Amino acid sequence: MKHEPFTLDDAGLCPPGTLPLSVVIPVYNEEPGLAALFERLYPALDALGIGYEVIFVDDGSRDRSAALLAAQFQRRPDVTRVIVFNGNFGQHRAILAGFEYCRGERIVTLDADLQNPPEDIHLLLEQMDAGFDCVGSIRRGRQDTAWRRWASRAMNRLRKRLTKIEMTDQGCMLRAYSRNVVQLINQCNEMNTFVPALALQFARRPTEVEVSHEERRAGESKYSLYSLIRLNFDLVTGFSVVPLQFFSMLGMVVSLLSGLLVVLLVARRLWLGPEEGGLFTLFAIAFFLIGLALFGIGLLGEYVGRVYQEVRQRPRYVISAILEKKP
Repeated sequence: MKHEPFTLDDAGLCPPGTLPLSVVIPVYNEEPGLAALFERLYPALDALGIGYEVIFVDDGSRDRSAALLAAQFQRRPDVTRVIVFNGNFGQHRAILAGFEYCRGERIVTLDADLQNPPEDIHLLLEQMDAGFDCVGSIRRGRQDTAWRRWASRAMNRLRKRLTKIEMTDQGCMLRAYSRNVVQLINQCNEMNTFVPALALQFARRPTEVEVSHEERRAGESKYSLYSLIRLNFDLVTGFSVVPLQFFSMLGMVVSLLSGLLVVLLVARRLWLGPEEGGLFTLFAIAFFLIGLALFGIGLLGEYVGRVYQEVRQRPRYVISAILEKKP
């Protein structure tokens, strides 16, 4: 096995950008599947023939995931680093922590559930060898349930229309980024963000590649329907003001139509006199307008809430421990 040489800094660690590859893996309650991940990940990376590091970020797991990661660090301390959060801060914040501490010239993100096989990492690196600085992935033959596939396609279409971000499969976390793109991401201090979309805004030559998709062998998905909806709210409100602009235009149209309706009702009263009918129609129109107003208030609240989270300037995550090899 041949590895590219790299030098150490004064602290005995490899300076950022001089290690060929970093693999960042967020982990949350993945105890049942970690052993299988270790068995497949390290041979796949060793086969690349380059120097690498694996950064596991434990996102406040409530099972024995952190202990298993610590044990794996003891087995492969030369290429393994473990970051342990003191609570659950979310998948994307775990990835941001990995970006902050990684040392690779190229950075690959990978889920711990093995639905995206680590053996496909070389496909992304080949695209980077061709000059692309951000490589996304498209799941081939998705093994998810029908409702998840339908929801994913619907969210992809909605996100594309609202944000103009070209991303075929936003739910696949197997992606590769150049050091320059990751450094730009690290300069952003947003509390809630969507890493693949943020990377596409900074990339000069993005591309996508098809990768395999396997059934989850152990554990369960951490994304419920509510979580997926929340994630897409963060994506849309974090990268576009189109919803606010659309609702402003809709408000103008509804106001105009409401004004015309009032004029029509006044004209009917003057022309035909008082009428007994039409009460429920007015109720229906009133309920529609009230519902529309409440929806607008909720949409505005999403943006105000994001501003509120940013101005508090709380840390995005809190690290309780870092396991890494010292000189």
